Amino acid sequence: MRYRRLLLTATLIIVSPLTVAATETPKPPAAAIASAHPLATEAGITIINQGGNAFDAAIAVTAALAVVEPAGSGLGGGGFWLLHRESDGFQTMLDGRERAPLSAHRDMYLDRKGNIIPKLSINGPLAAAIPGVPAALEHLAKQYGTLALSQSLAPAIALARNGFAVDKRYQRLVNFRLRAMRRSPAAAAIFLHHNEAPDVGYIIKQLDLANTLQAIADHGAAGFYSGPVAKRLIEGTRAAGGIWTLDDLTQYKIKERAPIKSRYKNIEITSAAPPSSGGIALATMFQILENYSLDQLDNATRVHLITEAMRRAYRDRAEYLGDTDFVSVPVEQLSHPFYAAGLASTIHPGKATPSSQLPGIADHQQGTDTTHFSILDRDGNRVAATLSINYPFGAAFVPPGTGVLLNDEMDDFSSKPGVPNVYGLVGNRANEIAPGKRPLSSMSPTFLEDDHRIAILGTPGGSRIITMVLLAALEFAANKPPYDWVNAPRFHHQYLPDHLSFEPNAFDQETINTLTSMGHTLKARSRQYGNMQAILWDRTQNRVMAASDPRGNGLASIIE
Repeated sequence: MRYRRLLLTATLIIVSPLTVAATETPKPPAAAIASAHPLATEAGITIINQGGNAFDAAIAVTAALAVVEPAGSGLGGGGFWLLHRESDGFQTMLDGRERAPLSAHRDMYLDRKGNIIPKLSINGPLAAAIPGVPAALEHLAKQYGTLALSQSLAPAIALARNGFAVDKRYQRLVNFRLRAMRRSPAAAAIFLHHNEAPDVGYIIKQLDLANTLQAIADHGAAGFYSGPVAKRLIEGTRAAGGIWTLDDLTQYKIKERAPIKSRYKNIEITSAAPPSSGGIALATMFQILENYSLDQLDNATRVHLITEAMRRAYRDRAEYLGDTDFVSVPVEQLSHPFYAAGLASTIHPGKATPSSQLPGIADHQQGTDTTHFSILDRDGNRVAATLSINYPFGAAFVPPGTGVLLNDEMDDFSSKPGVPNVYGLVGNRANEIAPGKRPLSSMSPTFLEDDHRIAILGTPGGSRIITMVLLAALEFAANKPPYDWVNAPRFHHQYLPDHLSFEPNAFDQETINTLTSMGHTLKARSRQYGNMQAILWDRTQNRVMAASDPRGNGLASIIE
């Protein structure tokens, strides 16, 4: 077997020379993988070429990203894996989201006066929820893969032992978290060089992480959640002020959840269910926008209407959404077309609605480093997976002897109603901290499907994930190829703070002037954001295309 690969902005089209009989269900003419790091994509290619399916490759890519992209994901984090099994059309979402420790409580980040203690939910082991990635690796292998877990983990173990070279993005993100990293001797020893950000080209080797991955390869999830690794995790976190216990680890379980499905025009959207806010927010936005012919509008009006849809979806996110195992979320109501029609009726066609005029929580004014990959195999199985440790390098803490960089996902809870988290998102009691609860997330792995095309996509980007997926899906709806989805200019509104932010050069001056006259407060960002990974299977033309976001360092590959 052989494969062809394209870095960064490249998109590849494969056209099958074979004619598919009309009575047969067509299969893709090639497999494809797009991930945020070339070495992770290559790990997935290795497993596909060894006879693995998309789910085996997802294990390999997940584990490899834990090694080579530690700023965005890892064994100490969690994620959502959206799966489609082609043989029977079965679709599910693996919820590997982190859980609050059993000793966690609602006010754990407040001082005696009830005020937020700065950075307590961001830096150090007290910020860390119980990881879900190791459990997801075993679940994928046992329930959906065809290869042994040890075989799928082998590429990541080799990467951890042999090392990877520092690039400019890694260096920039280390400098961003340098002070916090220096407070953890184990983290500094792995990710820094002489207590500074390493030079570009410096090789990062992670022998402790290789040993932890090997323990999972040998013993499954138990290799992480019990035994010597668990002992070191607990001792390391508690010695530094954390609250993890063995019960926290042994009680962690993967959950399978029915994805959220909605429609826009003739497109079926399948996306993440709570504790992700992505599927419901996308349903709301798409069903609001169903009322408009966006392609017939001038750019400023189009942006205005999309922004107003964003504003209303994020208001509902703040008010209603949380872990459905703990709170009642009106999923059916929030994702119903009639509800969206009611919201659409409140939108003025030429005037912004101040967020303060929408009912909801009080206005308290106030990342970019999750990761995503997309996979399609030759049988048509597909995976869209968004993984995170939250802030760049998570809690910036490694329990000694484990190599596991812990998340700071506790910041994704609402530590106090109406007070924004590190991404500026506000929340209400539905997302308050509780023992064993999973924090609300914006991660939105997504499938799009119309009569002849299937898309697999997602992106990191903190609170901006959902709006990036929305904008990419609108490019899909306009029959654009994956390169256009990942390259499209981005803008974002999240209800609070009440401003419309946009990438450099996303709007021309005429659009800016018109939006301002409509009452929008615009905020230009200094740099681009997101790192989308996308695959398209065009079943009518029998071709596969893939693209990796030019804003990142990823690799999109077609495997023939």
